[in-house]
Amino acid sequence: MNPIRYDAMFDYSTDKNDVTVRCDHLDLRQTLDCGQAFRWAELPSDYDCTFTGFYKKKPLTVSQDKDRFIFHNTSEDEFLSCWADYFDLNEDYAALAARLSEDSTLAAAVSFAPGIRILRQDFEECLISFIISQNNNIPRIKGIISRLCELCGGFPDISELRSADEEFLSPLRAGFRTKYLLDCVEKVSSGDVDCSGIFSMSVDEGTAELKKIKGVGEKVAKCVLLFGCHKLDAYPVDVWMKRVNERFYPDGLPECTRGIEGAAQQYLFYAIRNGAI
Repeated sequence: MNPIRYDAMFDYSTDKNDVTVRCDHLDLRQTLDCGQAFRWAELPSDYDCTFTGFYKKKPLTVSQDKDRFIFHNTSEDEFLSCWADYFDLNEDYAALAARLSEDSTLAAAVSFAPGIRILRQDFEECLISFIISQNNNIPRIKGIISRLCELCGGFPDISELRSADEEFLSPLRAGFRTKYLLDCVEKVSSGDVDCSGIFSMSVDEGTAELKKIKGVGEKVAKCVLLFGCHKLDAYPVDVWMKRVNERFYPDGLPECTRGIEGAAQQYLFYAIRNGAI
């Protein structure tokens, strides 16, 4: 085994084709199964848990053994250039959790799921995925996305869908969302929606830009900004978060969430769905 190398927030070592990471504030189940990404599946395993999934067309199998994470069949270069960023391993979640825990409700949510991280997803995949997610449940979302990947030989870039029409996308069985997908492809491809510019926009500006796409509302736009642009001040509100806001924060979120409202949302969303708050 090669000597352990240290980064700001994690350490790792390499052994044959695997990279092993030690890191706090990461739980694979909490992070990969909380509704922010849809191409991860848990496998039978002798570890605490093992998941297989993708970043765009790059596959990964990753296992967890307490605070140890084994990135299987992955080179050091690939881990550092892709997966360390994807799992947001350079973010100080201990400090983030401590700050949010200044509020009692958030303290309970953070304590219930301290291993949630906000994945740094590919923007285009995130945009397409959350368009598909509208008025949908997670198993069906995963099914539509799986059929899209089968149809296109992996998750397609928007440019790969420029010649697509409703007939081509009919195997997805996506219903009314097919028209939304096609409108997204047309507006992004034509430049009517400035995807590259969204990264430098404020949340309000980015939300307005994304809402130019047919079927994209406040919640979907802010999910894309949070998960696809890593704008931690984006605060998506669905039926679960409406309950949180009405019950705990009728006068607005506490000061400790300022600028990291999206991180607060993930802890609160996971906790209320699981009856922890």
